[in-house]
Amino acid sequence: MTKRAPKPENNRRSEENLRSLMLINDDVNSFDHVIRSLVDVCGHDEIQAEQCAVLTHIKGGCVIKIADARTVEKMRMKLRELSLDTVVI
Repeated sequence: MTKRAPKPENNRRSEENLRSLMLINDDVNSFDHVIRSLVDVCGHDEIQAEQCAVLTHIKGGCVIKIADARTVEKMRMKLRELSLDTVVI
C-alpha cells in the first residue's frame, strides 16, 4: 500500500480562496460576441469558448473560469463592460 504525501498547508489556503465565474444566458449577445469575449478576457481557445457559449445557451449558465477571487472579479468586470452577465459563486 502506498501512502500519499500530505498536501502542503499553503495549497489548502489557496483552494479555499478559489471562486467560480459563471456566464449567464441572455437574449441580447450573439454567439460570436460571447466567443470573442471569452477568448479575449478569459484566455479560452476558440473551441472552449464555443462550448461554453453553447452550454450557457442551452442550460442558462456555465462556469467559465475558476481562479482566485481577485482574478475572477477582474474578469467579471471586463465581461460586464462587454455587456455579458456573469455571477461569482
